[in-house]
Amino acid sequence: MDRIKRKKSQMDRSLCFFIIAFFSIAVNGCASFNPHPPVESPFLERAQTKTEKGIRVRAAVPSAKETLQIFGVDLYSKGIQPVWFEIDNKDDQAVWFMPVGLDPLYFTPLEAAFSSHSRFSNTKNLEMNRYFFEKGEDIYIYVRPGKIQTGFIFTNLDQGTKAIAVDLIGEDQQTRVFTFFIPIPGLKIDHHEIDFKGLYPPEKGKNFEDEKKFIAYLETLPCCAVNKQGNEQADPLNLVVIGSQKDVFHTFIRAGWDETETITAYSLWKTGLSFIFGGRYRYSPVSALYLFDRQQDTALQKARNTIHERNHLRLWLAPVRFRDSPVWIGQISRDIGVRFTTKTIVTHKIDPDVDETRSFLAQDLLYSHGLMRYAFVKGVGKAPMESPRHNLTGDPYFSDGLRLVLWVSSKPVEFEAVDFIEWEIP
Repeated sequence: MDRIKRKKSQMDRSLCFFIIAFFSIAVNGCASFNPHPPVESPFLERAQTKTEKGIRVRAAVPSAKETLQIFGVDLYSKGIQPVWFEIDNKDDQAVWFMPVGLDPLYFTPLEAAFSSHSRFSNTKNLEMNRYFFEKGEDIYIYVRPGKIQTGFIFTNLDQGTKAIAVDLIGEDQQTRVFTFFIPIPGLKIDHHEIDFKGLYPPEKGKNFEDEKKFIAYLETLPCCAVNKQGNEQADPLNLVVIGSQKDVFHTFIRAGWDETETITAYSLWKTGLSFIFGGRYRYSPVSALYLFDRQQDTALQKARNTIHERNHLRLWLAPVRFRDSPVWIGQISRDIGVRFTTKTIVTHKIDPDVDETRSFLAQDLLYSHGLMRYAFVKGVGKAPMESPRHNLTGDPYFSDGLRLVLWVSSKPVEFEAVDFIEWEIP
């Protein structure tokens, strides 16, 4: 009898909890829509401005917290990120703004509002529709001469640094393209903690002017990255990137590569959840490998829909320059799955054909118009498919032994302007 009474008591408590939760949801759902946009939005202090031929464009991106304040709902949790624009047309012709150039899968204002609609209050939904429409309508799509238009475009969520392309087409069919790279507060990105200017004192850095001497330097670098102790070889150093810090990061971000979070308890937790459930984690930390007596300065990745599969690369700023341009030594490979290992319990398995992944990168930067010229040099050492070498966790790989050298540009480069320099023929 006591057992039946206890069970009934538990059921009564559960029912009470359900009723309270239901009415709480109902009350919240029926509450009025009440966003609180600040008088002076802090995110506008981070706005970037560009001007071209009589047109001035300002762009800014509010953080998750700022977005919640401005719009009254958590758009970031829905995968929606508002981007603010101000277009000042001082030209004598009207221009059309093409949001599809910013994000081919952008959300309309009413679509963004609908993502946070309440099931219990049509009045609240109508208020939300009106508010979102007013915030977004002014930027669509026609900007008359002498007019200034501002508003939000609702894009898919990006974190780290957001690449923004603004395409404006004039009545004379002339196109103006404005490109912005805007840091988004929230993620702790690995390379943000690196003092690149302080890595090598200017008086100690070597600048190669002679091409042959520079090639010789690249060919005498170690074949591979190593572990922290420096006593075991890891993945092959099959990549050289030449360009300023701005050129390198802007080129890769424009090509769709994501920055990498530093290793923290929270980022490891997100990585673990993605690993268990097979989800996507675009900014997953990358394990440390070593060159120049330090771990990589930055890692970048292109993830598929699961954390188990991605292209990723590591870069180290070298203690040399080539004709006054910074030189980065790197390693690129393709993760094709996961496996168990005695060293790290679980690790990614790489595609053994590391040369293919190297080739993918050249194609990727070519198609995204970030590549100025490219070449190949020796230095990795040949490893045939029949007798491959192995990385730190025992994965086999084979290679023709060459390093890909890429000159990158943060300004778009057309296909026909890209040069191949015949240092080595792969």
